[in-house]
Formats: sequence, structure tokens, C-alpha cells
Amino acid sequence: MINDNEVIETLDELEAFLRLVESGSLALDNAAGVALATNNANGRPFVAVLDDNQQLVLGRWVTNEVFENGKDMVRYGLKKPH
Repeated sequence: MINDNEVIETLDELEAFLRLVESGSLALDNAAGVALATNNANGRPFVAVLDDNQQLVLGRWVTNEVFENGKDMVRYGLKKPH
């Protein structure tokens, strides 16, 4: 499910979203991983929360800048807060 009204526009917003996913604050059932992807129909980039079967649980659109510059953040995870 991708909410068309919500677009992650900065790396700080991406980090905040990832922290919500990691902490369980979004109450997603069976969330197992996060990935950056593009929509097959229109090429629009988004961040995807996936379940154990690699199925989309939740998605948020991201800007092209966040897509290009947030790859390591999604791939390697966030640094632990101090």
C-alpha cells in the first residue's frame, strides 16, 4: 500500500521513517525488511517495507534525490542513536 499523499523528500525524513519501521511504531504485521524500488508502471521511486515473502506491506514515495542518496541508509541500516 502506497499512500499517494505522503512523499519522503529529505534524507532526514527517510531516516525518521526507517526508525518508525525498526521500532515497530507503525504496527505492521510481518515486516521483515526495507528496500528502495521503482514502480513498474511509471518508474516512480519509493521505499518499500516487505514481509517474509518479499510482498509489499507499506510503501512511501520518495524523491529522486532521496532514492539516489538514501541507498546506503536502507541497505546497511541506521546508526544506533547515542
